[in-house]
Amino acid sequence: MVFRGTITDAPDFDPSADAETLYNAMKGIGSDKEAILDLVTSRSNAQRQEIIAAYKSNFGQDLIDDLKYELTGKFERLIVSLMRTPAYHDAKEINDAVKGAGTNERCLIEIMASRNNKQIHEMVEAYKDAYGTDIEEDIIGDTSGHFKKMLIVLLQGTRDESGVVDGDLAEQDAQDLYAAGEEQWGTDEAKFIMILGNRSVTHLRMVFDEYEKIAEMSIEDSIKNELSGDFERLMLAVVQCIRSVPMFFAKRLYKSMKGLGTADNTLIRIMISRSEQDMLDIRECFRLNYEKSLYNMIKDDTSGDYKRTLLNLCGGDDDLAGEFFPEAAQIAYKMWEISSMTKVKLRPTIRPASDFDAGADAQALRKAMKGFGTDEDAIIDIIAHRSNAQRQEIRQAFKSLLGRDLMKDLKSELSKNLERLIIGLMLTPAEFDAKMMRKAMEGAGTDEHALIEILVTRSNEEIQAMNAAYEEGYKKSLEEAIQSDTSGHFCRILVSLVQGAREEGPADLERANADAQELADACNADSDDMEMKFMSILCTRSFPHLRKVFQEFVKCSNKDIEQIIKKEMSGDVKQAFYAIVRSVKNQPSYFADRLYKAMKGLGTDDRALIRIMVSRSEIDLFNIRKEFKETQDVSLHEFIQGDTSGDYRKTLLELCGGED
Repeated sequence: MVFRGTITDAPDFDPSADAETLYNAMKGIGSDKEAILDLVTSRSNAQRQEIIAAYKSNFGQDLIDDLKYELTGKFERLIVSLMRTPAYHDAKEINDAVKGAGTNERCLIEIMASRNNKQIHEMVEAYKDAYGTDIEEDIIGDTSGHFKKMLIVLLQGTRDESGVVDGDLAEQDAQDLYAAGEEQWGTDEAKFIMILGNRSVTHLRMVFDEYEKIAEMSIEDSIKNELSGDFERLMLAVVQCIRSVPMFFAKRLYKSMKGLGTADNTLIRIMISRSEQDMLDIRECFRLNYEKSLYNMIKDDTSGDYKRTLLNLCGGDDDLAGEFFPEAAQIAYKMWEISSMTKVKLRPTIRPASDFDAGADAQALRKAMKGFGTDEDAIIDIIAHRSNAQRQEIRQAFKSLLGRDLMKDLKSELSKNLERLIIGLMLTPAEFDAKMMRKAMEGAGTDEHALIEILVTRSNEEIQAMNAAYEEGYKKSLEEAIQSDTSGHFCRILVSLVQGAREEGPADLERANADAQELADACNADSDDMEMKFMSILCTRSFPHLRKVFQEFVKCSNKDIEQIIKKEMSGDVKQAFYAIVRSVKNQPSYFADRLYKAMKGLGTDDRALIRIMVSRSEIDLFNIRKEFKETQDVSLHEFIQGDTSGDYRKTLLELCGGED
């Protein structure tokens, strides 16, 4: 195994001299923290064990006890953890995760999914030695169901590590997984546990490729559809580690630092456990996935000696969009390949109501609004549980039976965000999109994000219907409105998209190679030419074709298209191209990100929240929910609940359709 850590054995190592340096750093009043952190982070774990022994021989004291006494807080936790052997560090983390009230399932998942057989066997022994109990018994006592079963399978440390791949067996395993999940009602979890818990990494990669051909979706998407809770999270972690351990840890590190507050235990655990293994690859994957280097994220998110120690373990700052390491280029290429093979099954959260009676609904709505006060619950109950087509029938019935305009009545009875949301649900999708485009361009400022989001994610048919609705509603063409409200290359991109003339159909491989080469060549041109070339391809080719183009682009340029856009472009043009790439890669994930941005921090962007919840509820809001949970580690339901209130919140949660 090739180790690509940032911490290696120090040359000319002298444990006695190091022990003395540490002793002097802690002598007297106050301690020299800088001397301690510089020494500890420039020695390998094996060398630190020799220093511990030398310290006891020379000074008759326990080095770890002295460090605990001298240091405090997160810095102490980090330095003391660095002094433990990897096996004892893992054992302590597992013990902390299962002892006391509540279980830290995420810690169990991270360690059990990512360690190899040797590491697991050593951890089991270290646990027995340190705590006098059996790790398996402690885990059994603290977990349950399929989650417990899979943890116990992984704890045996019996995964096949031969590297031998049997093509026929791979095909059979893929077939078995498909039969255990997507093909039947209910899921045969035992089959998932057996195959994912025992087969070799190289074999499973082949199984995942075969699975994709059979199911027309990635194994990850199937797991999200079929499993739930901690068991789902564990199985996804196992799959991610089979695909790429460094990518798994890059994502865990990002989650530990983004948003408010830092999950320091996770950050410490990963930085320590990977510093001698694959930290260079993790840094590279981090740069591939996020808009900044791991080094800069740590720098912005931590402080003091704690920060300096973490940065030493990280080892260096990666320039934002240089060339890829071979490992990361392969991962980027593979990510696009998976994206291009996957046919995501879109799942709505709102479906047509059975036993629907438009007349009865119209009467019930009238009753809810008649007289003094309004029965909001009755209104929400009807409107949030009907499909858009059914709501149009209710609108018509309201007029036919009662001679009244339902929209006018709703506007006069409801107010603020609840009114905006209910009216949004009552409009046809085309009317709603047209109205949202209008709102984005009204008044002093322009909401460029809204214009981009709508035009990038709608199909040709939806764009043409929106154009017609806009013309009818506002007596001017949407194209003219865009031209008078935006300018330059950004305006050209929007005008190109508003034609609703994107090619449709599968990828053309030969042309995809030519397109990728043209994009790679354009990266060396001046910015005007580059933007025009990107527009001519990104705004016109079909999404399946673009997936192939972006995959081949990695081969032509050894860079990722997202990195190039972030580095070489700016302003609204950058945002527009970036949205296209994100949508091509994974549209539900793009929307999940937009929802997160609409609610995070102070204040809520209610217009964005309403726009996405209304427009996606009958298309792919279930998929968006799943992506939200995976990237944010919190459910969309929970986020909406914490960020909104009253009947507005109630309606949004009905649209959301459940807690994940």
